[in-house]
Amino acid sequence: MPWKGEKDPYKIWLSEVILQQTRVEQGLGYYQRFVHQYPTIKHLATAKDEEVYKLWEGLGYYSRCRNLLATARIIVNEKAGKFPKTYEDILELKGVGPYIASAVASFAYNLPYAVLDGNVFRVLSRLYGIETPIDSTFGKKQFATIAHENLDQKNAAEYNQAIMDFGATVCKPMVPSCSSCPMKKICIAFQNGLVNHLPVKEKILQKKLRWFYYFLFEVGGKYLVHQRTGKDIWQNLYEFYPFESPEQIAWDEEKLKAWLQDQFGIKSYKLKHISEVKSQQLTHQTIKGQFFRIELNKVPKALEHYQWLASKEMQKLAFPKFINSFLESGL
Repeated sequence: MPWKGEKDPYKIWLSEVILQQTRVEQGLGYYQRFVHQYPTIKHLATAKDEEVYKLWEGLGYYSRCRNLLATARIIVNEKAGKFPKTYEDILELKGVGPYIASAVASFAYNLPYAVLDGNVFRVLSRLYGIETPIDSTFGKKQFATIAHENLDQKNAAEYNQAIMDFGATVCKPMVPSCSSCPMKKICIAFQNGLVNHLPVKEKILQKKLRWFYYFLFEVGGKYLVHQRTGKDIWQNLYEFYPFESPEQIAWDEEKLKAWLQDQFGIKSYKLKHISEVKSQQLTHQTIKGQFFRIELNKVPKALEHYQWLASKEMQKLAFPKFINSFLESGL
């Protein structure tokens, strides 16, 4: 991976933010595009928000992108463009937790801070046979202590990279390579048949189902678009007119006609398309819904305050993957 052996704290920070909730295979392309378009933190700090969000499009967890921009601008405007050089100062950056702070401190400056990502938690829990939940308060402290005790104080960067790679290639989550593992003689999990039991997590994520119905209102070749600003999924991304329902709606022409009349006073329209039910699985929720293409003669008064853009103009905006998958079929 291009970030391995990297000493530029900006690029290390960028790669870690991208990989925070993203698989390496997916994040690699985004990292390369970001470095190409914004080779330094100053380039990123002076970029337009919409351009950065567009480049981030498809990665999800957009709070990472917001924090990325905010941090870059703080460093450039308040710290003379110089990335912090101590763990404590790095930790103060927006969106940076102990893991990213340790990664930047050790990889960029070789400071003695142990990284604790999913790979490291897994290696240590199996090697020591620890059944303490890794997401519990006590567990985090326990694993942090063990990680620091094992850290090579003089070669922190090399050690951290090695244990992370070991977890990614040998001590894998599913079907680990135990038979050829050089650590199997001292691995408590292997000796006691606990490999597939460890690590333990305390919290089981409860996923919920949400129904989104999007109305693509078109007037004279222009479409209504709306930017999501609330603290919810897809914040700052664009969408068409949204209608969220607590349950699935069995739409038919009569129900649609009544809804348009009740909501906006629309009496004259042309229904051009109703999509099949679409679905997207997020980490903690499932999004399902449909798209309705509706051509109008004029902009209803209730919708005048929205943006109305041609399809070419919309291509510059960042939309959620749920909407982009529909747009790929073409307007």
